[in-house]
Amino acid sequence: MMFWHDYNMGWWGYAGMGIGMVLFWALIIVGIVALIRFGNGSANTTATPPRMRQAISPEQVLADRFARAEIDATEYQRRIEVLRNHARQ
Repeated sequence: MMFWHDYNMGWWGYAGMGIGMVLFWALIIVGIVALIRFGNGSANTTATPPRMRQAISPEQVLADRFARAEIDATEYQRRIEVLRNHARQ
């Protein structure tokens, strides 16, 4: 059996093993992340079902926007009045 450099593989062998080990573990980690992220696509959806969207009233949508601070109190009151006036007609 023949060995290189007197039983030593040289710097290139150690560098190759180090790079190979880093690439191997990077591939394992990327695979695990991909399985977690894309493995169960239906569990990651946040959209509401269509039947739930139909049951929400315009006042509820406006109240939700007010609760999330997308609109202030005066804008909320103004839009509620517009909605109620439109409903009377």
